Amino acid sequence: MAGRASVQADKKSFTLPQVPKIAIYLVGFIPAVWLFYAGVTDQLGADPMRYLEQGLGLWALRFLIATLTITPLRQLFSINLLRYRRALGLLAFYYAALHLTTYLVLDQGLDVAAIVADIVKRPYITIGMATFIILVPLAVTSNNAAIRRMGGQAWAKLHRLVYVAAIGAALHFLLVVKSWPPEPLVYAAIVAVLLGYRLLRSMVKKTSPRRRPA
Repeated sequence: MAGRASVQADKKSFTLPQVPKIAIYLVGFIPAVWLFYAGVTDQLGADPMRYLEQGLGLWALRFLIATLTITPLRQLFSINLLRYRRALGLLAFYYAALHLTTYLVLDQGLDVAAIVADIVKRPYITIGMATFIILVPLAVTSNNAAIRRMGGQAWAKLHRLVYVAAIGAALHFLLVVKSWPPEPLVYAAIVAVLLGYRLLRSMVKKTSPRRRPA
């Protein structure tokens, strides 16, 4: 009966027409290409370095949010996009790496003393660095070989750190802007809703009585 029920559930799920995963990466990098092109052609306004840094960081946050949206879409609306979650997560990491590289190379000129001083004195830099460090092992293990090597349970436990990374990324964005305009608050609210949904669902599962097999 359980097998039949799972088959029926799979049939009810709505799977969008499959798109090659490489297309996700190609489309996903369009904003980065445009940002760097606009920077080279002097189209980023009065403070191009700040615009470039924040633009890349914002896209990292957007892709991180997109990654977290996959599960609720499947559970609440039966929209199955699981095959694209890894690509979206890696895009979030790649944009975070570009964001960090822009800060280290173009903004600070690889001045180690200045970078260390920023990390110590500015909380949003500290949080941003910590968030990127969390993303590194998630990106490195986002492959089938890592799942086989670590085992499914250990791999899943490690990748729950994406929730911590999402909180760090949203907080980093909030602290970067000195006055809080609506945009970072909206992104922080989206992250809060996505994580709150997971917490609530986990609590409901723990409190609901388990059915015994007949």
